[in-house]
Amino acid sequence: MSTLTLRPRPFDTDRWVRDFFSPATASDWQTPTPSGWRPAAEITKDGDDAVVRLELPGVDVDNDVTVELDAGRLVIRGERRDEHAETDPTDANRTLREVRYGSFRRSFTVPARVTGDAISASYDAGVLTVRVAGVHAGSQPQRITIAK
Repeated sequence: MSTLTLRPRPFDTDRWVRDFFSPATASDWQTPTPSGWRPAAEITKDGDDAVVRLELPGVDVDNDVTVELDAGRLVIRGERRDEHAETDPTDANRTLREVRYGSFRRSFTVPARVTGDAISASYDAGVLTVRVAGVHAGSQPQRITIAK
């Protein structure tokens, strides 16, 4: 006779903190599909503005990247194409492949008051910079009184 032992799954503190404090949705933290990749992002505060930087080396931003404001979400999507796949699908000369190719999608929540006119984007040296003006305007910490 065999015995079945059930063990509780360990609590993933890092994931909980990341999901709770991140401006991204939980779906953004999922592992990319085999055909896609997930560019690294950095979000900083510059006065009242939020500045989002994405590492996009090797991406043709003029043709393959879009930045949109959709229902309170800043959505950045695009594709990095593998130029070697077009010439030789097997690419027998490649011994190591750490560069990921394919489509990506990143999204970040913005306050409802933000309009498309408040968003500007630029690309330089492989980094896409998106500035969202006024995201932090009027967002001062407020102390809440604890009733006894």
